[in-house]
Amino acid sequence: MSQPPQHQEPPGTQSEMEPRPDCGEQSYVGHGRLEGKRAVITGADSGIGRAVAIAYAREGADVLISYLDEHEDASDTARYVEEAGRRAVLVSGDLSSPEHCRSVIATAVHELGGIDVLVNNAAYQMTRESLEDVPDEEWDHTIATNLSAMFHLCKAASPHLGSGSSVIGSSSVNSDNPNPTLAPYAATKAAIANFTASLAQLWGERGIRVNSVAPGPVWTPLIPSTMEPDKVAEFGSNTPLGRPGQPVELAPVYVMLASDEAGYVSGARVAVTGGRPIL
Repeated sequence: MSQPPQHQEPPGTQSEMEPRPDCGEQSYVGHGRLEGKRAVITGADSGIGRAVAIAYAREGADVLISYLDEHEDASDTARYVEEAGRRAVLVSGDLSSPEHCRSVIATAVHELGGIDVLVNNAAYQMTRESLEDVPDEEWDHTIATNLSAMFHLCKAASPHLGSGSSVIGSSSVNSDNPNPTLAPYAATKAAIANFTASLAQLWGERGIRVNSVAPGPVWTPLIPSTMEPDKVAEFGSNTPLGRPGQPVELAPVYVMLASDEAGYVSGARVAVTGGRPIL
């Protein structure tokens, strides 16, 4: 796969990307691995979050779709969830607000009757060529959206999670191989992996499993909305597989980690990087 140079204003929309990311809309086939589960997925309007929402629904889960303000993309995701015969609940708002994080969890409990799976996937990034180019407020917003939101969501969800529940964080290959032009983002992704390891130990005695997924370069709206057009055209070409990943290629890992089949998998960071190693 290759993509032409292109640019969008953040946060970007999937409908304007060329080519459109493959989130499994036409290809993902479920096998009942999440039958009856209730999932909260942040950043589920597009990209990896959408692919996970579609896969979870086709595996039998009801889904709360948390997103910022990309209403068209989010409605498309909800349609695929409902076409799979599952419940879709849309919640828009800014996860950098602790109050909104708590509202997402409260809505899931009210609308779905509880939470079995929490996927902390929403993220913000911006390419900056020097540290001096990073505005103070951008650093704070990146930390709040990527890392603090995970803390507030997990804390709010904790009373509603029982034995067999699964919490999944979206880390990154940047967690231990950081791109210097994505320094704030990379720092949050390392912290997500670390926080995940802490939670796996804190919640293990409750039977709650906590893991993270470390994607490599994946073709999502985050890319054309945060990188220069010439960098977008080259995106993913430096992986051993020679291309960026498609969101649908991440979905099976998120399904596995949410499923009862992964009953002894906790504290793990699963790499889906196109061949780039992580430690």
